[in-house]
Amino acid sequence: MRTLVRAALLALLISLAASSSWADNYADTKKMFEGAGIADLFNSAYGYALFPTIGKGGFVVGGAYGEGRVYEQGKYVGDTKMMQATIGFQLGGTGFSQVVFFQDQRALAEFISGNFEFGAEAQATLLTASAGASANTGGSSATASGGKNNAVIADSGYNKGMATFTITKGGLMYEATLGGQKFSFTRR
Repeated sequence: MRTLVRAALLALLISLAASSSWADNYADTKKMFEGAGIADLFNSAYGYALFPTIGKGGFVVGGAYGEGRVYEQGKYVGDTKMMQATIGFQLGGTGFSQVVFFQDQRALAEFISGNFEFGAEAQATLLTASAGASANTGGSSATASGGKNNAVIADSGYNKGMATFTITKGGLMYEATLGGQKFSFTRR
């Protein structure tokens, strides 16, 4: 238990450091994702959750934390927090931005119902070039092709009414882990 608390604190520190290092503006984050080739999803999705910065760190046990906003049909409706705990081989820290699109009202309702979790099977598409063709985002597989401004989206389809995309901001993390993301929601 002490190890989990340490990992969570490490993730929080990384998140705080990342927040001061990078722009933390929701509009700027949205523009960054639009520039990466997913602008149409912001218009066609029923809603989305946008996280400007999520900090992640770990040493055997790890964690991640980030705060975001939820939008329904383009309108800001509340705040969300993402927490993640992972276990397995991992070392380092990183920061990333994330957006979760909701295909319909049912998917959004499921997300904001209280404590929503993405399990290990959740798919996230990584929108930046990386050393390999795929990367792990805490139990969520991710695929990448191209650079930040010319990303080719390998899999942009919805899975159970949701589609998740991430853009790595910086840091270095090695991992082969199992974990999931847990979200909470507070209506505005």
